[in-house]
Amino acid sequence: MQGLVIKSTGSWYQVHAEDGQDYDCRIKGKFRIKGIQTTNPIAVGDQVEFEMEPNAPTGVIHKLLDRKNYIIRKSINLSKQAQIIAANLDQAYLIVTLASPRTSLGFIDRFLVTSEAYRIPTMLVFNKLDLFSEEGLEILAAYKSIYEQLGYPCYEVSALEGTNIPQIEALLKDKTTLFSGHSGVGKSSLINVLLPGRDIKTGIISESSDKGQHTTTFAEMHTLPFGGYLIDTPGIRELGIFDIKPEELGHYFVEMRALMNKCRFNNCRHVNEPGCAVIKAVEDEEIAVSRYESYLSIFHGNETRA
Repeated sequence: MQGLVIKSTGSWYQVHAEDGQDYDCRIKGKFRIKGIQTTNPIAVGDQVEFEMEPNAPTGVIHKLLDRKNYIIRKSINLSKQAQIIAANLDQAYLIVTLASPRTSLGFIDRFLVTSEAYRIPTMLVFNKLDLFSEEGLEILAAYKSIYEQLGYPCYEVSALEGTNIPQIEALLKDKTTLFSGHSGVGKSSLINVLLPGRDIKTGIISESSDKGQHTTTFAEMHTLPFGGYLIDTPGIRELGIFDIKPEELGHYFVEMRALMNKCRFNNCRHVNEPGCAVIKAVEDEEIAVSRYESYLSIFHGNETRA
């Protein structure tokens, strides 16, 4: 039978089969994907083939069908391995908060680099609008000005007050969308508004660290009542870039990609080379300093924590 992986708990996968039923399945033997070392060879959003086990209500996955894309991150403490967050996406939403907890510009840039590398259209959703002070709204405007100029749509919402939720619903309709972000940014609260009656557990923010506590412990795909699918994933504390060579990195910063042919040297790294069009654009304030700092951080292999 063929089916869609709608939940992953690590060792078991829930598969929605072509007969309309959901089956708990495991992986057959040493299931590996050629060319990629991952902690999870199967991810939510994957299309798979499976067969039922004899005299049991469970199945065994024996084949992964071709993916159109996936989003991936380096595994924490396992530098040579990666974790596939989700597969076969139409778009990704990075849920961002400017406080309680704060989403750094560096984290946003790492997520965007990853989504660019795997050709996944990405939007930024600024949540907790109800908590913004006047100063917070100024910071929000500054954040939005950076990313909207680059072509990344930005939306402001409040899951608590329902602000701009119809706008988000319209964008999600009939698409498979990944929701990602730090723990505590309000992913679960936002999903509860979009999926009334589902009652997904929400968490609290630690007063000592101003970081969210994990409430989603596994990836799961939800069917939206107005059409489409939403993939909820555990909060990401750090986002390690995987399988992007330093010399390729500039291609995934959209504003740098447009300037690469203008550098004096074909193999310019955009670090300290003379005649670098990217460095000149930073000096001329045509590229945001924060974006260039993110580029240098990733280029030099620095892993950032939230």
